[in-house]
Amino acid sequence: MPKCVLAFSGSLDTLVMIPWLKEHRDLDVVTLSVNLGGETDLEELGEQALLAGAVSARIEDVRDAFFRDFISPSLRALAHYESYLLAAALARPLIARELVRVALEEGASCVAHGSTLKGNDQVRFESAISTLAPKLNVIMPHREWNLRTRDQRVKAARLKRLRLPAGRQSDYKYDFNLWGQSIKCEAFADPSKAIPEDAYTMTQNAVSAPNEPEQVQIEFLEGVPVGLDGRRMAPVQMLEDLNRAAGRHGIGRADLIEDRLVGFKSHEVYEAPAATVFYIAKRALESLTLSRETLQVREGLAVAYGRCVYNGQWFSDLREALDGFYNRINQNVTGKVTLRLYKGNATVVARESEFSLYSAETALSESVEDSPAESKGFSKLFTLPLTAEARRKKGG
Repeated sequence: MPKCVLAFSGSLDTLVMIPWLKEHRDLDVVTLSVNLGGETDLEELGEQALLAGAVSARIEDVRDAFFRDFISPSLRALAHYESYLLAAALARPLIARELVRVALEEGASCVAHGSTLKGNDQVRFESAISTLAPKLNVIMPHREWNLRTRDQRVKAARLKRLRLPAGRQSDYKYDFNLWGQSIKCEAFADPSKAIPEDAYTMTQNAVSAPNEPEQVQIEFLEGVPVGLDGRRMAPVQMLEDLNRAAGRHGIGRADLIEDRLVGFKSHEVYEAPAATVFYIAKRALESLTLSRETLQVREGLAVAYGRCVYNGQWFSDLREALDGFYNRINQNVTGKVTLRLYKGNATVVARESEFSLYSAETALSESVEDSPAESKGFSKLFTLPLTAEARRKKGG
């Protein structure tokens, strides 16, 4: 029987997909579960998949690869999409890459994913898979089955005597990784209502956050964070530590009306404590080490980079070309930034770099005051285009 590799999160939907793929597509199912951070017991997830009928359950720890290959390039670009720092969007091309790799190792003829009809992820997964392995078939059960509601899927799981996902019942659905998490809830459909406080799990309410500020220092090497509070450390540990520290002070919440890739607006809620602090710190270091013109171009390309990530174009020539630009300008983005974490805000209080373009001597020098003629000449030359426009408006 041919094989299919299923991206398996342990959710109700992906659980029901295991017997569905076997019965409706005559496929042996190999599940793939990846560790992107968090407290999910992946060994238990594998057992759950096998009990549901999978012939094999693959588990991969991809946290280091996630930081190295996806988070770091995005951070170097300060990429964003409508204030969203792209946590879930960055994880999708990584999962797609792992699906393709495992499919080739297993000799599978296809892969499957649990994206929904309204979700952006269907495009992200399928564009990545078709780019990496064009001959690999992709199955999205949500497009084919008649299990349209959660109640129908629960009923199907019980008919198959599947072990339903463990954990407390909650109105909230979380998609967590090291770079942040998205929070879903039917109640969020009404943007006129405030998000309930119990929806947030990574961040403290800023009002009840500690009354004493906390300082952190982040060290960057060529645009990538490599140290926290004077200690070099592994990226995963650094992200976990900073997520806790910034979350404790209520930093990193986002409540957005977002323009989805699939064509409509949606109410999105995110938490990204560490990512938010890294962005603020890196922007501060760039202001010290990059020229005005470079910063202006970088600002526009950050939006383009963010669209590449959000729109599922990670494996595109455009994204690779943008990386070429960011690799070059980040060569001198090395140094340390100190921030104060307090009541929902991360405020830069100090920055230093051996590649700084700032000169206190120049900034404080009175030599310019001694050159009035040079000042007048510069001002005149700078305003020549405006003078020409004014003459044109007056007809010569």
